[in-house]
Amino acid sequence: MFDTETPPGSPRTRRTFCLDTNVLLYDPNALAVFEEHDLVIPITVIEEIDRFKKDLNETGRNARWVSRQLDGYRREGRLAEGVELPSGGVLRVHIPSDDIRLPTGFSERTNDNMILWAVMELAEQNPSQTVVLVTRDTNMRIKADAIGILAEDYEHCHIEVDEVYTGIAEFEESGDRISELYQDGFLEPTQDQSKVLSPNQFVVFRNPNNTKQSALARLDPEGRFRLISRQKESVWGLFGRNKEQLFALDLLLDDRIQVVSLMGVAGTGKTLLAIAAGLKRTLEDSKYRRMVVARPIFPLGRDLGFLPGDLSEKLNPWMKPIFDNLEFLFGSDDEGARRPDKDSNYQYLLDTSVLQVEPLTYIRGRSMPYQYILVDEAQNLTPHEVKTVISRAGEGTKVVLTGDPYQIDNPYVDATSNGLIHVVERFKESNIAGHVTLSKGERSELAELATRLL
Repeated sequence: MFDTETPPGSPRTRRTFCLDTNVLLYDPNALAVFEEHDLVIPITVIEEIDRFKKDLNETGRNARWVSRQLDGYRREGRLAEGVELPSGGVLRVHIPSDDIRLPTGFSERTNDNMILWAVMELAEQNPSQTVVLVTRDTNMRIKADAIGILAEDYEHCHIEVDEVYTGIAEFEESGDRISELYQDGFLEPTQDQSKVLSPNQFVVFRNPNNTKQSALARLDPEGRFRLISRQKESVWGLFGRNKEQLFALDLLLDDRIQVVSLMGVAGTGKTLLAIAAGLKRTLEDSKYRRMVVARPIFPLGRDLGFLPGDLSEKLNPWMKPIFDNLEFLFGSDDEGARRPDKDSNYQYLLDTSVLQVEPLTYIRGRSMPYQYILVDEAQNLTPHEVKTVISRAGEGTKVVLTGDPYQIDNPYVDATSNGLIHVVERFKESNIAGHVTLSKGERSELAELATRLL
């Protein structure tokens, strides 16, 4: 984002960044990331933040935190005149004049237009300094460009990678080493393999001289390949249908892996596998005291108060995808029971709080030891929200995040800045974390065809 060609602080590099409301609501710590550059917050942004501060969700909490930061700077000096930031820049609040001179088509005094006018006025008042609007709103950047205003996305929380980490790699390997892996159950990696692989990354070995000889393995925390073989027993009635599902189950059932992220399009089985593994480890193996399944509430709005009924009835529409998976796992098919006791009902588990299904909002502020926490639709979380969730984990707790980064309902994040992508990239070098991207649909032939064609 910053020009580093000339020394910091020179007229050429020192810039004035005007922040839009959505930047501060997305990252409440945004005031601290612009290095030595000056920051300007239009008064319209302060008014918008004031309207959000009473919301009982993460956006409301971010608004309140931004307000507290600004009030702290206010005690150090007048924000209208400018207060020095720890990084060397100056923070000030700008009140634009009433003489708005936006081009035809911008006649309405909307909040967006008031912010654009504030940036135009700043540029006119400081012709020797570069003034840039920083906004996460695509249309705002387009409108700014149309009237000659420099505009940038907030890049601080973007994950810029040439290829998103999938958790899976492929290697050509000799027949002798593949045979050794099958015989011993493990294999020491070569020096070249160690350099390019992350901890807990999965590998598909193929013999270039024999197309029928291959093997699946994982680089375990001890630094050697461990053979991944076909399941001998089901996981709550489920068997992995492809190598990616086998990889996912391997991570989900390994107690050494405390953070698991599963990405994939609809129908790849990521949520179903995560729930099945959680039920097995919580109810059958008694590894965890409780299984908590949470989802961020975004579709069609966030306010539960407009839905009829008590809390459980209000939550049901939002949590229906989770209940659908539970009903599938506790039901049966033509081949027999999906789980050992097919007459069991998950409602008993809900009544006894062994299984909790709730909106993500209720997790904040809790300390959760020895629990299996599944966060579905994690692509709708900001990096700050994901940090809040994972930091709830106490001793002996496992956190599983599932989602599709290209199916986002949250207006403040996108495919490169959502919390799920951040976990994948930031945790990939950790020995206690693992990731798999699932690509093959297993819901039905129709669902797989729809995913590919539509």
